[in-house]
Amino acid sequence: MSNKTKIVVNDSMQTGYSYILSEPAGKAFADDFTPHFSPQTMLEMGVFEGRYLNDCIDEFPLEWFEKAKTASVADSDLNYFGIKSRQPLSVWQQKGWIYGPDPRGWFQWYCRYYLGRRLPEIDRIQIGRWKGFARHAGQIRANCYPGDVFCRPRQRQALLQWSHDPFC
Repeated sequence: MSNKTKIVVNDSMQTGYSYILSEPAGKAFADDFTPHFSPQTMLEMGVFEGRYLNDCIDEFPLEWFEKAKTASVADSDLNYFGIKSRQPLSVWQQKGWIYGPDPRGWFQWYCRYYLGRRLPEIDRIQIGRWKGFARHAGQIRANCYPGDVFCRPRQRQALLQWSHDPFC
């Protein structure tokens, strides 16, 4: 996908939504947004119990899904840390954590941002949320022995799902 490409979305949660890729994929991020993993790497490592973006494959590069851990039914064993670490979308909606044209939440925003979509107001909100999530890495460093990846696996899985380094 290249600069100025128009993406049209037709999946179970959005029909007829479109956006323009105005930046090259994986580049030109905001200076204060330095995600640790690409969406492809996250999907390959095991996130969201294998149930994220399964009906959106046409929107994103096929290589993102070639080695992705996916399932037709949520399976926490597919998560990198083998533990359930997510709340239902309904909780996100009730708490007002869904912003702009991304009905699946932060990771959908990140995938679209990574591809090159830019929505300055929404991007600012989501990058702020991403930055705030780093506090979980601090809790791991404060409460776990260095190198003990079995300490606080739920927080580690959550960090991975927000593209932070879960091995901190």
